[in-house]
Formats: sequence, C-alpha cells, structure tokens
Amino acid sequence: MQLIGLRRAARHAAAARTAALAASAALLLTVAGCGSRLPESAFGAPPTGSTGRTTDTGADARSVKIGIITSLTSPVGSETFAGPRYGALAFFKALNDAGGVHGRTVQVVTCDDGGSGIGNQDCVHKLIDKEQVFALVSGSVLGYSGAPYVSSKDVPDVGGQPINTAYDRWPHLYGIYGSSAPRDGRSVGWDGTLYQSTEVYRFFKEKLGARSAAVVAYDQADSARYARQLTEGLKAEGYRVLNQTVDLALPGFQAVAAAMKADGTELLFDAMDTRGNAALCQALDAAGVRLKAKVTNVQNWTATVGTDYKDSPGCRSVLWATSSSLNYEDTRYPAVQAFRTAMAKYYPGREGLLSAWELEGWAGAQWLTDAMDSCGADLTRQCVEDYMNRETPYDAHGLLLPASFVPTPRPTGLLRACLNAAQWEDSANSGHGGWVTRVPDMDTNCYDVPQLPYRP
Repeated sequence: MQLIGLRRAARHAAAARTAALAASAALLLTVAGCGSRLPESAFGAPPTGSTGRTTDTGADARSVKIGIITSLTSPVGSETFAGPRYGALAFFKALNDAGGVHGRTVQVVTCDDGGSGIGNQDCVHKLIDKEQVFALVSGSVLGYSGAPYVSSKDVPDVGGQPINTAYDRWPHLYGIYGSSAPRDGRSVGWDGTLYQSTEVYRFFKEKLGARSAAVVAYDQADSARYARQLTEGLKAEGYRVLNQTVDLALPGFQAVAAAMKADGTELLFDAMDTRGNAALCQALDAAGVRLKAKVTNVQNWTATVGTDYKDSPGCRSVLWATSSSLNYEDTRYPAVQAFRTAMAKYYPGREGLLSAWELEGWAGAQWLTDAMDSCGADLTRQCVEDYMNRETPYDAHGLLLPASFVPTPRPTGLLRACLNAAQWEDSANSGHGGWVTRVPDMDTNCYDVPQLPYRP
C-alpha cells in the first residue's frame, strides 16, 4: 500500500463549509421566503540604491494595492463570512505601521458581493478593472462566480477560503489550505473528482474511544451530499453510523434526539447551519442524550459559542472543532499573540466575535506579504506566483499546517494527514468560556489515512 508524503488534506473542511453554508442559505431563504511575524523588510526602507522598479498593475515604488472580496451582506448573515476580512485588514494595518513591505504601503480595497453570483462578478470587475489591484487576498464568499475572470487576468488570489471548488480548478487562485490538484481550469480536481481523508474520524476514535456516530442533515441537496461524505468517511474508519434527515423548514429534532438516545450514539456530525445545530442541541439536552463529542468544523470555531448554545449547556460542554490552523486563543504561540494584539488594537469591538476564520484571514495576508517580500524591490505578479508555486510548503510562521500548490498525480493509497482540535469549556478565560486546544502539537498530531473519492 502506497504511503504518500506528509501534507495537509483540507477537502473535509472545505466540503463541510460548502454544505453547511449552502444549507444555511437555503434555510434562511425558506424562512424568509514573539515578534510581530511581519517580514523583515517591514522594519526599514528599501536598500540604498533600490529603484523600486515594477512593471505590474497596482504596484509602484511607494505602494501596492490589494483587494478583499467578502459576502458581508449574504443570505446567511453579516458575520458568517466577515472573519477573514477583518483578520487580513488587521494584518495590513500592523504591516503599514511597521513600515510596509520593502517600503511600500499596502492599500486595501474591500468589496461586499452580497453573497450573489452577480455581486461577486461585479466585485471582481471593480477591483481588477477599476481599482486595478495587484492581487486579491483572504476572500470569503458564498459563491466565487468571478473566479474564471480573475484567473484569465493572471491576478494572484492568495489565502481565500475554499467554500466552493474554484480553488481546486483555476490557476492563479491559491486557497488557504493549499491544493495538489492540477488546477488547469478544465475541471475541478482530477477530472471532476476530489478526495476526502479520514483523519478527523480517526482522531476521535483514538482520542475518545468512540465507535458509533450520528450524521444529521437537512432534506436539501447540498446538505444531503455532504452527509453522504461524512457517512462514507465514518464507515471507512469502522464506525457504526446512524443517519437522520430533517425537514429544512420544520426540522423535527426531538425525533432525532430520541433516535440517538436509543442508538447509544457517541459522536455527532452534521451538515446544518448554526441555527439548526443550536436547536438540535436543545433537543439533545432535553432528551438526556450524553455524547462524547459533538463535532463541528473550523467555520463554527468562534467566540460566539456561549451565546449560540446558551440554552444547551450539556451539548455545549462536548462541542469540539477541528482545523488545519492554530487555535486563535492559543497565545502561547507568538504568531497567535501577534494576531490577538493587532485585533485588540485595530478592531477592539470584535473581541467577542473572534474566530478561527479570522486567524486564517490574517494568515492569508501573511502569505501574500511573504510572497511580495520575496520579490525585493522589483515587485511583480510573476514573482509572487513563483513563490506561491514553490515546492517548499508554507505554514504562515506556524499558524497553518504546511501547505503547497505542487500538482500531484491522482491520489492513491494512504495519506499522512494532520489536524488541530479544540473543545469548548465554559470555565476557560476566567469563566467567560473559550476554546481549549486538545492536541500537544498539530504538526505531529498525524495519521496515515485513506483518501476517498467524491464528485462535488
């Protein structure tokens, strides 16, 4: 059996976002009808004699213009996609205060696409054609319909959240988790096939000794599709799986809770939005269901858990999240402390809204900045892309599991996959509640796991 070298598998997390966000949008529409970790060049002017020459759009000797597209006013709420935007903005504010990158000030232009395909295309054309940005960074959008145009204009898009499949199809697009797909623009993944790995399920099997799981989904296409992927992954790891489907508009969570109690379910996975999860947790607490873990994804790794699950303390106490990035509360890491310090300085009002996505938005800005920094005085898009496409994996100064964009043949055999995991504790942060990391080191919390094909 082939053993593929160490790299990160993010298909599980990306698929989780796609399904949960699509289901959330459908639900709402139905209801409504040690150091800063900045580049060294940030702390001084360009080398003596440097001309700051550039031949590219959006950059000159004194500044570089960067664009951020976010679905702020989307059908799923203003906070759902906001995190990466604020994380990136905080990074660039700190960068500019430290002198910029090779003496260049970063000018950020933001655009809200409203969570619609037309809005996304409008933002893409505004930033590329009118604002003439040098690159895009840390995008978080419900649907990336403007991706083909971004790629056709050779504009680097760095550190975006892979909510749909654009980052596994188009060249010049670099998602926050990397990709080993061909990304030739012809098809998603390998001839329309992507792969999910099973490290999340393996982790809970070994960490908590779990052997049974329930998967709860809406009777909606995206939700059901992701639920099938969850079920396949769990069964590949030897779990007994209870599948439960609820009506999108009028979900009967009491019946789900009763079925889980009778089954003796130990783990709970879902393909639902936050509102559905909160209602399900209330039903579980009322029915006296005691889980080993309710597992959510990085999208829901937020500081608002105490509010979102305020009426279900039992379920809240077993809420876990997994990711391919550090815990945004784990300030023993200098890179996380730099993020928290900048957020407190530039966006103090977001203290109770911090999230893993916010940290990943910061990491995306770090990635683009390091790529620009590698160009020295002669900043070009081609130089940035050379950095992004290099064979050396990138970890955003320890914030991310190492990721790269080196294409590989169609996956076969086992994958060495790592992950981070945290659990919500009401007693954390002096009783205010918070996420507590449950692995010694995400870079060594790794498993040799199978890769399961699926068609998105």
